[in-house]
Amino acid sequence: MTATQDLQARWNNALMGNYGTPPVALAVGSGAEVWDVDGKRYLDLLAGIAVSALGHGHPAIVDAVSRQAAVLAHTSNLYLHEPGVRLAERLLQLLDAVDDGSRVFLCNSGTEANEAAFKLVRRHHGATRNRIVAAENGFHGRSMGSLGLTGKPAIRDPFAPYASEVTFVPYGDAEALRAAVGPDVAAVFLEPTLGESGVIPPPAGYLRAAREICDATGAVFVLDEIQSAIGRTGEWFAHPAENLRPDVITLAKGLGGGLPIGACIGLGSFGSTLLRGDHGSTFGGNLVSCAAALAVLQVIESEGLLDNVRKVGEQLFTGIEAIDHPLLAGVRGKGLWLGIVLTCDASAAVELACRQAGFLVNAVQPNAIRLAPPLVLTHEQAQSFLDALPGILDAAS
Repeated sequence: MTATQDLQARWNNALMGNYGTPPVALAVGSGAEVWDVDGKRYLDLLAGIAVSALGHGHPAIVDAVSRQAAVLAHTSNLYLHEPGVRLAERLLQLLDAVDDGSRVFLCNSGTEANEAAFKLVRRHHGATRNRIVAAENGFHGRSMGSLGLTGKPAIRDPFAPYASEVTFVPYGDAEALRAAVGPDVAAVFLEPTLGESGVIPPPAGYLRAAREICDATGAVFVLDEIQSAIGRTGEWFAHPAENLRPDVITLAKGLGGGLPIGACIGLGSFGSTLLRGDHGSTFGGNLVSCAAALAVLQVIESEGLLDNVRKVGEQLFTGIEAIDHPLLAGVRGKGLWLGIVLTCDASAAVELACRQAGFLVNAVQPNAIRLAPPLVLTHEQAQSFLDALPGILDAAS
């Protein structure tokens, strides 16, 4: 029995079965590389689902977390601390939202960030509006509030009913959105690109149209940038490319570089919507996670990682696009957030072939492979995947 098989057997005897049994047991990582418990090396092209922005074992995160944990790790929300204040200030700076009333709520995850946004919307409208509009095949989390906003029947339907009426419309269809949003709609929840559905960008102008629809009806525009922000597309956030400003932004994933943290940011007047006692989190925005997040933001800036994301992402995009293979239909996405589109439902076989060849990817949909590697991925590492991809597709055919 291998070390992986032994750990899988222990997993099956100790943990609930909601994840199934993972095929790989990871033990150590460095940069964009990881090794399993049997010593096999992989190039990590998923980064913990777009989380490990600086890769694995980055000295800035190790130092920040170690220093903070050594002096004070947790205070609860009964006391303030400078790392949390500094992080909120920095996020507002990056959003060009200083001194305009914008405010930040720090939590532990993307799901919690969307829960906070949901409550903010409820507090804003009171009992006058209860309907939400969201996108078919969108994903906003798995708690009872955020799952209610998630347009995936397979994971949503078993847990109905939900606390709010939610109308789902086709993503990218501005006219369908316009028809669905009336004076009874409290908010529109959207992603700037559908992540869990296979990295599907909307048509140009769609998010701008959503902003205009919300302006016309009084609905709150909530933009879920949990997967897209903190450099993932080659910019700090995805929405400025559409020349718009949402009312509420939710963040998580790459913000902590591997440490659990999320943020719900109310922009402008929406920064003061939640009142004292309306919401809270015992662990949310704890000192260690805030220290990690501050290190992530500092390194992305000081090491020019936004430029690296743009350049290496373009290398991957054009390299995949140039491959002529009967299993490959194309590629979509931006920066280091790409979906490899297949001509048939073979993503599981492609993921397995990638793993056997030493690459970790994600069969995010039956016909799509998601790439969301660390922002520190090098040109050489990207090229190693491009060189191997034709043979991987052959093996999966």
